[in-house]
Amino acid sequence: MSNRYSESRIKAIMAQHKTGFSKKLGQNFLTDYNVIQDIVYGAEIGEEDHVIEIGPGIGVLTVACADHAGLVTAVEIDKKLIPILQKTVEDYDNVEIINEDILKTDIEELCRQAKEKHEALKNVKIVGNLPYYITTPIIMKLLEGNVPAESITIMMQKEVADRLTASPGKKVYGAITAAVQYYCTIDTIVQVPAECFVPKPKVDSTVLRLNIRKEKPVELKDEKLFFDVIKAGFSQRRKTLLNCLTGFKGMGKEEMSEFLKGIGIEPGRRAETLSLQEFADIANSIIDR
Repeated sequence: MSNRYSESRIKAIMAQHKTGFSKKLGQNFLTDYNVIQDIVYGAEIGEEDHVIEIGPGIGVLTVACADHAGLVTAVEIDKKLIPILQKTVEDYDNVEIINEDILKTDIEELCRQAKEKHEALKNVKIVGNLPYYITTPIIMKLLEGNVPAESITIMMQKEVADRLTASPGKKVYGAITAAVQYYCTIDTIVQVPAECFVPKPKVDSTVLRLNIRKEKPVELKDEKLFFDVIKAGFSQRRKTLLNCLTGFKGMGKEEMSEFLKGIGIEPGRRAETLSLQEFADIANSIIDR
């Protein structure tokens, strides 16, 4: 089984179906059996799980998930790959294929329908090998949409993974870091070199498991305002928090400086040094003000 999806085998399958790899859709298919197994075990997939797979491609990860899950819903945007995917999973009665763009898919409705048909399903787990160019929009759609999932286990560019897992004070800590860590705790599953894909990308990858929090890490009086503060704070990375927040909610520079000092935050700090709690303190104090 380990050579079932070797580079030569994948190229042969694509040639047989007279199709190629889409650069536009960022297609890079996994060729390493061990990495595929690492993703399945890292996602902790079991028979009571409904797995939603984003971008199954030709079904490399799909069949590995189907060996363990109660149901796999594979959402693939490229209609040219659907016949290949159908052939790959033809021996599995627990796989459903949907030819859609995940960014336009009503995932909540997918989950509801699956639960109606399969009462034994208890959890939703999302997996996928995400195209690099659209990783962040997909992650934020899933998190902001309050998708009823327990976890999201996904392959992404190593640079993006480093950003998501960064702690305050690190150079790569940014608005996306704070946003994702507000919604999730994060586990690193496996590092994946470029050689594990066909075509080979120019960068290495990392698989992360985002464990969706049942309770948020900070108390907020206005969630939208919290994210507005984060966005404003990181709007000009090289500038101080004071400069980035001046004008926010009508506060001039002097007023903002006094406001920040009043809640124990030095105005000369930069946004990448602030914890989630400090961003929350700013947002909650603006409401109180």
